[in-house]
Amino acid sequence: MLTQQDFEKHTNREEFLQTLKEKLDGGRYDDIMYAVNYEKELIKLQAELVDLQQWVAKHKKRVCIIFEGRDAAGKGGAIRRFAEHLNPRSMRVVALTKPTDVEKGQWYFRRYIKALPNPGEIVLFDRSWYNRAVVEPVMGFCNDEEYNKFMVQVPEFEHMLYEDGVEIIKFWFSISKEEQVKRFDARLKNPLKRWKFSEVDKEGQRLWDKYTFYKEQMFSKTHTTFSPWIIVKTNEKREARLESIRYVLSRFNYEGKGKSNTTILPDPNVVQRYHRMVKQIDN
Repeated sequence: MLTQQDFEKHTNREEFLQTLKEKLDGGRYDDIMYAVNYEKELIKLQAELVDLQQWVAKHKKRVCIIFEGRDAAGKGGAIRRFAEHLNPRSMRVVALTKPTDVEKGQWYFRRYIKALPNPGEIVLFDRSWYNRAVVEPVMGFCNDEEYNKFMVQVPEFEHMLYEDGVEIIKFWFSISKEEQVKRFDARLKNPLKRWKFSEVDKEGQRLWDKYTFYKEQMFSKTHTTFSPWIIVKTNEKREARLESIRYVLSRFNYEGKGKSNTTILPDPNVVQRYHRMVKQIDN
């Protein structure tokens, strides 16, 4: 047990860490040090994101980053870390609610087109048009005709965006079925996060294999050279956040790149392009 004297008697970091290591069991000490190192790395990478955003604004780039994955995969937490220190004047988070009756009668992509980035802007999509590729067919929110039409149109839609200069990054956050249960339980126990849990989430566990089927269909039909799927494959939230930020930074040659003195290349064991022969952990 650490005491007030332990904090008062040390004059340098190394001595205090040695006392901390002696007084805590190995597992707790390792957890604390991992959390400390995570925060240090996150701040450095967020500083790089600020530099990236300034470059995007200066050169009028349009950057669209899509965050997809099963419920509780860590999309929202990653988006918060991406956006935390960015200038809100040239960055938006888009999390569309279910379509209105009017929107249901329009071309499916129309409401997403209105949310795409303007010149000099980064837009982070908390779920996207890919709702129709997985969630909607699994939960019965669209019919077969609507689903099949979407799967034919989406590569063409993204190719038009690519040709028009929109930079699209598509993340899929991959977690195991067991990890999803743990995160659901944690949400239900936390009054500040209980609102995140819904009946759709509960169905996600029961329909796990159906989700897997549609997820694989989505990858095989919408993973392209101009708009590839990037799999973030880890049950550790903090690792997923750091590695997804690194991937985005690695995609652009912005001014001041790397000046934070930390690696901006993602771990290839965590961040991978989709490949038919490579299994995600949420299969």
